[in-house]
Amino acid sequence: MANAASGMAVHDECKLKFLELKAKRTFRYITYKIEEQQVMIDKIGGSDESYEDFTNSLPADECRYAVFDFDFTTDENCQKSKIFFIAWSPDTSKVRMKMVYASSKDRFKRELDGIQLELQATDPSEMSMDIIKSRAL
Repeated sequence: MANAASGMAVHDECKLKFLELKAKRTFRYITYKIEEQQVMIDKIGGSDESYEDFTNSLPADECRYAVFDFDFTTDENCQKSKIFFIAWSPDTSKVRMKMVYASSKDRFKRELDGIQLELQATDPSEMSMDIIKSRAL
């Protein structure tokens, strides 16, 4: 389970809850944190929560990984959904924390089969709703 490069393990629940988000759409988002050399679930947002609820759930001074199920309507009036993987690494977080998250990101992302788009943000403006929409369309 541990990755030789980063020494990071991924808790099984991380994958199981992601599959629920992808298949059953029971959640809007999931945030993950690294604790004791393991990626684990931090918070789960219900299907009725908004993108604003999601961004407000991210800590201002700690890194997180997150997946967000973004629903939108295309110019052709088709309802669509895309799953974003967001690497949140605020400038105010500790350097060591940023390094651990950066070195583990690709391996963790591979565990979550079905991610369609990726976004890295160091400040809330880098993951505004306008950016999310422009990436999804």
